Amino acid sequence: MEKAIIVSNVTKKYKLYKGTKDRLLDLITPKSYGEDFFALAGVNFEAEKGDIIGFIGINGSGKSTLSNIIAGIVPETSGKVTVNGQSSLIAVSAGLKNELSGRENIELKLLMLGFNKKQIKELEPEIIEFAELEKFIDQPVKSYSSGMKSRLGFAISVNVDPDILIIDEALSVGDKAFAEKSLNKMKEFKQKGKTMIFVSHSLGQMKEFCEKILWLEFGMVKDFGTVEEVIPKYEDFLNQWKKMDNKERNEYREKGFERQKEILFQKS
Repeated sequence: MEKAIIVSNVTKKYKLYKGTKDRLLDLITPKSYGEDFFALAGVNFEAEKGDIIGFIGINGSGKSTLSNIIAGIVPETSGKVTVNGQSSLIAVSAGLKNELSGRENIELKLLMLGFNKKQIKELEPEIIEFAELEKFIDQPVKSYSSGMKSRLGFAISVNVDPDILIIDEALSVGDKAFAEKSLNKMKEFKQKGKTMIFVSHSLGQMKEFCEKILWLEFGMVKDFGTVEEVIPKYEDFLNQWKKMDNKERNEYREKGFERQKEILFQKS
């Protein structure tokens, strides 16, 4: 099988600062200020062409960070990501300019993707119709609700026909009817053999739509396999997590970050 995505030993480090002063000092002095935070630590996984992979994990596990790196929105700190084909990220307001109108955002995004004026003129009505924003398309995006932004982002991304589609919680906002329409569009892509990454807290959507699951925890791969293999384990974990009090959850996090340090130490 042809590989669509290869993620090799990827780490993403951010700096956490107590205030603006520490941030500025870190820029202008040789001394290191701020605390290192690793959103991802030594992540490895591969997607075959045509795979539909769901990213799961509790908040802060690194799902969106990994999605953004695969989409080319943010760079990895170390490791390597190989993406064979054009990728498109759908997330609430991802890549949208608030000061521009919906129509201007469509034109700008398509220009950036290499479409010419004739192609943009042909695609624009389809995007506007799919997004259901006819009355609002010439209003500034800053006046849109999160659902409207999500609909516009989704409509642009699916109509440019990318090879790899990355959907990050974009179906969690807005109305049920649009979510259903979006899922149907994604099923069309599935039939065409497109590769898709699906990030959602809805395990129901994961079971309905995905074939494989990547379970991330504290920026590390906890498990990777078929929906039937991984989802039951994750559901068991969630049941345990819900029963934990704050002290138990903090202890669990500390153990997780200790494992993260071990992985990072092995890499160095």
